[in-house]
Amino acid sequence: MIKSLLIANRGEIACRVIRTARRLGIRTIAVHSDADARALHVRSAHEAVRIGPAPTRESYLVGEKILAAARATGAEAIHPGYGFLSENAEFAQTVLDAGLVWVGPKPKSITAMGLKDAAKKLMQEAGVPTTPGYLGENQDPAFLKAQASEIGYPVLIKAVAGGGGKGMRLVEQAADFLDSLVSCKREASSSFGNDVVLIEKYILSPRHIEVQVFGDSYGNVVHLFERDCSLQRRHQKVIEEAPAPGMDASTREAVCAAAVRAAKSVDYEGAGTIEFIADGSEGLRADRIWFMEMNTRLQVEHPVTEEITGQDLVEWQLRVASGEPLPRRQQELSINGWAMEARLYAEDPAKGFLPSIGRLDVLRFGSARGGRIDTGVYEGAEVSPFYDPMIAKVIAHGGNREQAIDRLSEILEGSAVYPVRTNAAFLVKALAHSQFAAGTVDTGLIGRDGEAMAEPPVPSEAALTEAAAALTPKSGVPGFRLNAAPRRRGRFLLEGETVEIALTGHGIDDPRGSVLVTEKGQAWLLKPWRKQALHGAVVGDGAIFSPMPGRIVAVEVSEKEQVTKGQKLLTLEAMKMEHTLTAPFDGVVAELKAAPGAQVQVEALLVRIEEAE
Repeated sequence: MIKSLLIANRGEIACRVIRTARRLGIRTIAVHSDADARALHVRSAHEAVRIGPAPTRESYLVGEKILAAARATGAEAIHPGYGFLSENAEFAQTVLDAGLVWVGPKPKSITAMGLKDAAKKLMQEAGVPTTPGYLGENQDPAFLKAQASEIGYPVLIKAVAGGGGKGMRLVEQAADFLDSLVSCKREASSSFGNDVVLIEKYILSPRHIEVQVFGDSYGNVVHLFERDCSLQRRHQKVIEEAPAPGMDASTREAVCAAAVRAAKSVDYEGAGTIEFIADGSEGLRADRIWFMEMNTRLQVEHPVTEEITGQDLVEWQLRVASGEPLPRRQQELSINGWAMEARLYAEDPAKGFLPSIGRLDVLRFGSARGGRIDTGVYEGAEVSPFYDPMIAKVIAHGGNREQAIDRLSEILEGSAVYPVRTNAAFLVKALAHSQFAAGTVDTGLIGRDGEAMAEPPVPSEAALTEAAAALTPKSGVPGFRLNAAPRRRGRFLLEGETVEIALTGHGIDDPRGSVLVTEKGQAWLLKPWRKQALHGAVVGDGAIFSPMPGRIVAVEVSEKEQVTKGQKLLTLEAMKMEHTLTAPFDGVVAELKAAPGAQVQVEALLVRIEEAE
């Protein structure tokens, strides 16, 4: 077994790898940019090395800096995680040439599966079913249009070097083909430096089925069954599960056997995933499931496979990289129960899923039997604008699919994140969708019904009453009675909006402080009402707070300055828009906490105005 491991990644996957490596007694080395100096993966490793400024092109994507860190710390091996350099064959070869262990597949295997057209040809030769389409060298627009007509609309135009939803266009009729082709090629050239495309038949009821495969240096290859990743938003996975609903034993055997053939065809070592597209219009059938691509790394959704098989796939990676044979033979692997994973992101579904950055003042995860949280952040950490805004992977395992859904919902509904916004409420609604519950999801579900799922929930009267009670000090005032029914309604500010809430009969008229209301995966800050909110800024006792995370672009006043009601105080840039904050009444600027260029959190005090005498 290797003795020391450098993790060439960050966030939750770096923490995930470190956790297993430490359990195996391996010394762990983290690398970090300036933005990640206090990140959880840095805290979790035995030692850490700075590799550059925050932008990935100056840190995590610079192979020379990764290798320099490995040399400086005496690392024996490098684990790339996923993303960044994980599927970079040139970097993998450089690691091997440096005499280090590469915890991943051979560079030639990465290269073989790196281009969609070459990989598809290879799969056809290996007897793996592929989607009908054209993947030749002729890129003449007129020729490609003719091929699309022959395949039959709708078709997908896909960049051969594409990934992550980029370099892909759906064309439903011939009249739109040429414009879509130009757009696709332009995006592919910009994103991947390669504008070559292929044409594929578009499946009308597509399901995304993938198979976890594993190979060792002795020629052994096994599968660890399938995952269903059909719930997607703009080609990005949202919720994944294992096994796939509706997959019968014979179809599973056929698909998994095809995945093993695919891996063997490229002499595969380590963890990999064979992705298939299935026509789910008549359920899952072996003759309607086709190879799509191979990911030559560990997948984001690997925990659901771990949960149903009882295997630690990172441990498998480290053992195989150390020269050991696979820990289990095919006949020793079986499916136990059902597992689901939801990707909890720092994003605001109500605002077009824009990333929500800032400090995680509150970060609490709900709990449920069979629950698991894989995260790379902690309460008090910052969600940076430089990287993927994932907060955690929330995983639940149950005896059957219904139990897994219930447990995952329970964890999400019991979670509280603030002031950063998350997609937790969106995930809860997705789990409750009738098609998801029935196991008949296709990749277009969120495209059709996502607007309703993104609608923010409203806190219940019961939750607000309980929160208001927490703000209202208990007192032995006259008229106090235990279990008194609500007798009046009080005014409060809920995320800057005035609300009236039923109050219990044993409070006094002096609510103070603030309390977080959490329900349905959403969090709202409840504060005492003093003066009404103006122009989106939360106002209380003349104090004006930021309505959202953002950057101060202009400050129009100074301390001790006299202001009049409605006078412009400052401008906040947030969510790519400018927001003007004004004086709520005539008065004096008693306190000024805003400075041009400063980044501010939601609910941060910006200005306090004292009323004119």
